[in-house]
Amino acid sequence: MVTEAELNREIVAGENPHHPARRMLRAVRDWVDTRPRLRSIYRFGVGAFGGGIAVLGLLLVPLPGPGWLVVFLGLAVLGTEFTWAKKAAGFLKRMLSRFWAWWNARKTARASAAQ
Repeated sequence: MVTEAELNREIVAGENPHHPARRMLRAVRDWVDTRPRLRSIYRFGVGAFGGGIAVLGLLLVPLPGPGWLVVFLGLAVLGTEFTWAKKAAGFLKRMLSRFWAWWNARKTARASAAQ
């Protein structure tokens, strides 16, 4: 099982702005931004792709499997281009973190009460 500290280290390493893949993607994005028509097409494509993934995730939520994970993935894709999606994903991450802390505290309290 992955500890919280290991997970946080992996997140920080993945968000490193000097990673070669991030630099390449930033260069491509800068190139797209210099062409207004291409930028509009790019934004539409990101919106359609990210929105499709988020809707698919919402359809998967009642089924067994990674429904919410797919929703978060869709919001992450949308968040690369749209500020509102980045804010919504951050809000949902905070709420999920709070819920997870509450759930673990509840589970610990039940386990100690049962003994």
